[in-house]
Amino acid sequence: MRLKEFAKSGHPLTLLSAFLYFDISFMVWVLIGVLGVHIAGDFGLTASQKALLVAIPILGGSLVRIPLGILVDRIGPKRTGILGQCVVMIPLLWAWLGGRSLSELMALGLLLGVAGGSFAVALPLASRWYPSEHQGLAMGIAGAGNSGTVLAALFAPRLAEVVGWHGVFGLALLPVVATLAFYIACAKESPSQPSPKPLSAYLGICRERDMLWFCLFYSFTFGGFVGLASFLVIFFHDQYGLSKVMAGNFTALCVFAGSFLRPIGGYLADRFGGTRMLSALFAAASVGLMAVGLLPPLWAVTALLFVVMAILGMGNGSVFQLVPQRFREEIGVATGVVGAAGGLGGFLLPSFLGILKDAAGSYGVGFLCFGITGLACLGLLRIVERGWHISWLAPAMQPVELYVER
Repeated sequence: MRLKEFAKSGHPLTLLSAFLYFDISFMVWVLIGVLGVHIAGDFGLTASQKALLVAIPILGGSLVRIPLGILVDRIGPKRTGILGQCVVMIPLLWAWLGGRSLSELMALGLLLGVAGGSFAVALPLASRWYPSEHQGLAMGIAGAGNSGTVLAALFAPRLAEVVGWHGVFGLALLPVVATLAFYIACAKESPSQPSPKPLSAYLGICRERDMLWFCLFYSFTFGGFVGLASFLVIFFHDQYGLSKVMAGNFTALCVFAGSFLRPIGGYLADRFGGTRMLSALFAAASVGLMAVGLLPPLWAVTALLFVVMAILGMGNGSVFQLVPQRFREEIGVATGVVGAAGGLGGFLLPSFLGILKDAAGSYGVGFLCFGITGLACLGLLRIVERGWHISWLAPAMQPVELYVER
């Protein structure tokens, strides 16, 4: 695959719109997580309660992705995205003007999940403009909106020291409104938008075995990325005693790698094959996570988490190099289903880290278990990829192999 060919295909302004929409949505989605230390100080929360508070918006994103994916296939990603951005303003206003009890925070956290559902909109919006040989890079660029987590980790704790954590939610409305205006003006529906089908036709893909595998693998890569991006501020503050702002700085450093390497993962998957990339990434991530579980000194754990987040980010791009090849006609709902599984993984990870922290006194056991899960995913991938190459993957891989031989 050549980058010049990619630049000439598709619709660049729509790709940029998808990225910005995804980016700002992700920034909003993880705000409760990166402000968790500030919020916990007001409510006196335990490790398990902090973990649950952080995980609730991720759960909300998981629940809303399937409905948004169906809407994308029925009314188009642009209109679905506009609707989603308007809804996201409601919990931001609520958190700014209210949010005075833990139950309120849980409820508005679920509503913030609509921002996490942007995944099911941005990726189909970009995907439908690009041919199969450019899917990995196109989906990777749109998916690099994960970088919104960097913005949240870097700026939200600083702003909270000045305007309070309630005020941060109010300030977040400004980029949301600006992005909505750009999205309305520049995003364009692809001419390849499929005709609406009966709801049963979309949900039928949930019975496909390949869909279940994609869900499992993405729950590890994306679930690991967004779960850690939301939770690392608390981890650095509680385990290593960093200040609130410094914990945000260290989190931003770690998340940065995973956010901007997602397109690289998609590009390399286009170049060498998605299953080959995923195998290497699962192995490397597992080793890194188990090393983090040993809780080494701060400099070492930061370096390890930087590498792990980079690997998980590339893993996200690799998974979504495969999904459009298998479910091209149902990409909206496929993205929603797989994204929902990823969100569920992101909900479970901080929840278990908090529970195990209360039980064992440190976060080490949780990271060790997460690393073992990665090894299990690696073993399962090596088993199922043989069938994929026979049934549907081999034709998609052929252009890649010919290009490598040249």
